[in-house]
Amino acid sequence: MTANSDKTPDKNNAVSSFEETKVEDGFLVLVYKNDGNETQSLLKEIHSEYIQFHFCVKGSSKFVFNEGRYVLNILEENSLLLYNPQRDLPINLQVSPNSWMVSVLISIKKFHGLFSQEADYISFLNEDNRDKKYYKDGGITPSMAIVLNQLINYNLNQSIKGLYFKGKAYELLSLYFNRSEDANIEQCPFLVDETNVIKIRKAKDIIIVRMAEPPSLQELADEIGLPLKKLKEGFKQIYGDSVYSFLFDYKMEVARKLLESGDNNVNEVGLKVGYSTASHFIAAFKKKYGTTPKKYIMSLN
Repeated sequence: MTANSDKTPDKNNAVSSFEETKVEDGFLVLVYKNDGNETQSLLKEIHSEYIQFHFCVKGSSKFVFNEGRYVLNILEENSLLLYNPQRDLPINLQVSPNSWMVSVLISIKKFHGLFSQEADYISFLNEDNRDKKYYKDGGITPSMAIVLNQLINYNLNQSIKGLYFKGKAYELLSLYFNRSEDANIEQCPFLVDETNVIKIRKAKDIIIVRMAEPPSLQELADEIGLPLKKLKEGFKQIYGDSVYSFLFDYKMEVARKLLESGDNNVNEVGLKVGYSTASHFIAAFKKKYGTTPKKYIMSLN
């Protein structure tokens, strides 16, 4: 756990909000993606009855306490558990550019019910520590990384989002407190090796950088050093979608933001995201958003 007190957060940072999903009473999942170039501030009041699990999936962030006098850093592929039953512990989070965070908040009453037979195993639940504050940092295992990326990149029907997040939140806590290293092998044989996770992330970065002229799947597999089959399976497991479906959604989101900026016309936006003809771009945009780029621009005004 890294702490420092030499820097206070930039007061000019934009204040943003978590994407909040209620799993059950006393059980929340918070997701935030900062894909921009500026640090974002996230503020949320949290009652002392809640245990906080924070996961930095990408980039880095800072938790600010006592009006900036104390700072906890959380880096990529690391987690932080915070619990203080003696006082409220509000979230004041500074999310660095190109950083993704997932937080799970669960009341101590709800949490104790999950582990009533195993309370002595989890140190802050046993009788000696029940009323003491608790801080713990740790890494994110490959199995946890899969679940976290599935939460961040959720793209299924909104009507089942609550159910999906409920299942994934319980799975994440199970993996967090899992004592057996062998369980990772059973959970996901393909991704038991951390290097495979890194290779899949590299594949995602490659197609994003080269979205206008992406490599073929075989070229991508060769570039990251994985068999084609493992690239397809691994990408689906981590990002919840096929390579090209993921890329399509990403390109359409970029196109939407370019149109909103007003700096490019429809043809220019299409070319920037990899469509050689305006008609193909218009058809793709309409497939994604149900309207044409021109009508979308008109709706903004």
